[in-house]
Amino acid sequence: MTGARGPRAALRASGRGEGPSASAPRTTLREAFPVTGPGAAGQDEGPSAPAPRTTPRTALRLPGPGPRARRLALGLVAAALLAGCSAGPTEAAPDGRGTPETSAATAAATPDPSRAPTGRTPDGTLLVADFGSDTVTFVDPGRDGSGKGGAPIASVKVGTAPYGLVVGEDGRAWVATAEGVAVVDTRERTRLALVPYETESGPVTTGEYRGGGMGIALAPDGKHVYVGVNVPGGDGAVEVIDTATREVTGTAPVGMRPFDVDVSPDGREVYATDHDSFDVTAVDAGSLETRRMEVAPYGTEGGLGSWLKPHYAVVRPEDGKLLLPFEGERLAVLDPRTGEVTIEPMTANTHQHGAALAPDGTLLVVGTGPIGSDDEDPSLTVRSPEGDERVVPLDGPHEDVAVSKDGRTAYVTGGFTRDGYWNGITVVDLDDEESEPVRLKAGNRPLGIAIL
Repeated sequence: MTGARGPRAALRASGRGEGPSASAPRTTLREAFPVTGPGAAGQDEGPSAPAPRTTPRTALRLPGPGPRARRLALGLVAAALLAGCSAGPTEAAPDGRGTPETSAATAAATPDPSRAPTGRTPDGTLLVADFGSDTVTFVDPGRDGSGKGGAPIASVKVGTAPYGLVVGEDGRAWVATAEGVAVVDTRERTRLALVPYETESGPVTTGEYRGGGMGIALAPDGKHVYVGVNVPGGDGAVEVIDTATREVTGTAPVGMRPFDVDVSPDGREVYATDHDSFDVTAVDAGSLETRRMEVAPYGTEGGLGSWLKPHYAVVRPEDGKLLLPFEGERLAVLDPRTGEVTIEPMTANTHQHGAALAPDGTLLVVGTGPIGSDDEDPSLTVRSPEGDERVVPLDGPHEDVAVSKDGRTAYVTGGFTRDGYWNGITVVDLDDEESEPVRLKAGNRPLGIAIL
């Protein structure tokens, strides 16, 4: 899901190719909101944990002017060859040599049956989608949810290469796999059903570019589940599942590779973040009529070879606008009523994927690590509703994030979709800026995450 490491495309420095919906000129955005700080030196992220960092763990970063040098890139042809965040037939192995890494560093974190609770799963347990296997794993988050003393406690088979998941108030989890949407009773830790897709997405496979379910969301009233189905090489679909009958009741066409799916606060619209077509598709939940809105703060030049694409989004409850982070530099704010996109500055300067909102409106964004030689390392951005940011360094690439109900703890999955992933969760105390993140072994390449 992220591109091969290397300098970013020249269009990024020049500001060419902005989509028509952006509200500020791209040629002046970088000058108006430069970011300071040293760049990463193109580190080679391996599957094992990197050496301890020598930089401070956190830094408060406020938008504002300051000097910053940006190296020019190789150009669009090279970007396409690198296929960063692009569609493609295969997936890089964790060690980058074309074969799966089998060292202890990447071995799946096996649940300890002796730790599994008898009876119902306790509230606060973490549930992760094991993209590297056919399971979801239940994880004890440790003392007070801090990660300390935590461990995986059980796994349930759901289907090939599970990606996103969502949990309803009734305790059922809906898991997007390559085969269909699995329904899991999280209280009893059993699979109840597998709902096959109506959309033809090719053979059931594994890896970054596999067909089948990706983003998934639940309607506010719990009556429907919406899953984005990837069709390799073509446009995808959002399928609607009736949660009572566990059947697909409708299908709407969306863009290419629907990484993420979200629902408006009133439940009237569903939003698919279409990674490879640089847009968001709004789906009317009643009629299933659609409209596409371009979200491309860096433009669309480079096409499938570009890594400057939308990945994950969150919906802001107070106004229904979508927040889409890009590259630790720009936050695209999409008004789905008008299609207008405004840009706000960000400060992490790293390729970004997963996002979540805390109860108080704090935005959490996962930085997966560098794609250019002047990019910074993996991180978690903690952004206040006013736009102030704290950047928490992470050891190694991560993918998605969930936040505790009290807003005090973030859980970041280590199951990155390309090389460098690790089998665990990083736990970040959002209240104590001096505390060190805790690494908790969990699952097999965990991507999607939910808190029970």
